[in-house]
Amino acid sequence: MSRKDMAVNSEVGDWGLSDNAGERAWLLQSPSVDSAQAPEQTQQRRDGTSAVGAVFIVVNAALGAGLLNFPAAFNMAGGVVSGVVLQMCMLIFIISGLVILAYSSLVSNESTYQEVVRAVCGRVLGVVCEIAIAVYTFGTCIAFLIIIGDQLDKLIGVMNHESEAGVHAHWYTDRKFTISLTSFLIILPLSIPKEIGFQKYASAVSVIGTWYVTIVVIIKYIWPDKDISPGYIPTRPASWTAVFNAMPTICFGFQCHVSSVPVFNSMKRSEILPWGGVVTVGMIICLFVYTGTGVCGFLSFGSNVSQDVLMSYPSDDIAVAIARAFIVLCVVTSYPILHFCGRAVLEGLWLRFRGEQVEVDVTKERRRRLAQTIVWFCLTLLLALFIPDIGRVISLIGGLAACFIFVFPGLCLIQAKLSENDVRSASWHWIVAYGVIMVTIGAFIFGQTTTNAIFHDINNHD
Repeated sequence: MSRKDMAVNSEVGDWGLSDNAGERAWLLQSPSVDSAQAPEQTQQRRDGTSAVGAVFIVVNAALGAGLLNFPAAFNMAGGVVSGVVLQMCMLIFIISGLVILAYSSLVSNESTYQEVVRAVCGRVLGVVCEIAIAVYTFGTCIAFLIIIGDQLDKLIGVMNHESEAGVHAHWYTDRKFTISLTSFLIILPLSIPKEIGFQKYASAVSVIGTWYVTIVVIIKYIWPDKDISPGYIPTRPASWTAVFNAMPTICFGFQCHVSSVPVFNSMKRSEILPWGGVVTVGMIICLFVYTGTGVCGFLSFGSNVSQDVLMSYPSDDIAVAIARAFIVLCVVTSYPILHFCGRAVLEGLWLRFRGEQVEVDVTKERRRRLAQTIVWFCLTLLLALFIPDIGRVISLIGGLAACFIFVFPGLCLIQAKLSENDVRSASWHWIVAYGVIMVTIGAFIFGQTTTNAIFHDINNHD
């Protein structure tokens, strides 16, 4: 890629990073910011990505820090049976949503999630989709900072041989200070550059970290510590509505739909059939990882399990301490990537709103980018400092993830089929009905979980 074709947020020279902005960062970048280079890059990727490679990209996009919340999700769902059944039912819609997005990409000839929605469903829904992506990445950044605070509390306790109360007794080991220090020294400098050249290393760390956490949770269930005794282990949900409380975590964990459209277009054979095989294998791999962590973590602690399963283990456990270090490293390197994606989408919305092209004035662009980064960083840090429970954040952004999995793919399917001029057969009506079902389910999950989260926040505040 020539330097003159580089987009805003991808220019070399600022802060001295490499030419590779990273797969996930490019996947979410708004084409309104980088429209000129898309055809060339798409063709290059079509020449390079095999089906096996696409499987690993999809798995890497789905697996992440959401893994830590699955044991608590099984507890909310009412036990192992209801949790596994809920995952299996949702997996059908998750896989079909990924296939629908690929189909919509073919009919619209667009290569990113938000542009597919914009082309198929219209300008208004395209803007709504971009705003949703920005809000989702913003909320995920808050969740990442909360995870850093959770894990550093335990790691500092291990190093100082102190209890949790002793850790919080000192100002220099207090949670708010450690989150702020880590954020200002590491995360903020990594978030300012126009490009994210280190992302390929962060992806490797993320994969290793998530698999290691899963292995540790399973081993700790098979050979439990003597000091750990599980609480009450429910075998059925307390009510039928309680099952829906687990949906935000599942949606948050399996959400890879936003990055799926560019992955589909990067394949050597950008066709529906091979893509269906790719996403099926990828989601089954994620299912085993999430189910293994969820079941074993839930059975180890029962109703006493924390929203972050690693917080339930003793601080002095070395294997768990290594898992915490992996998660901190993963989150510290993932925050700048999510911020980059959200900033790129906001930049695209700003350019569209102003009717401007890619910024030519380097000084003006740098000033706006610094302002965007500092405002984003400060807001996420302040919210993370005063929201100690990651479950509250997951319940909100998990409901939003349901829109990416259900609502937008369902709307794309309906609109794509309605635009066809062929004879409307029985299969056509069934497909449209399936799209309506997806939109209805997604809207219900988003509305129910968001309302429930706000209701609990108000009650807890009172």
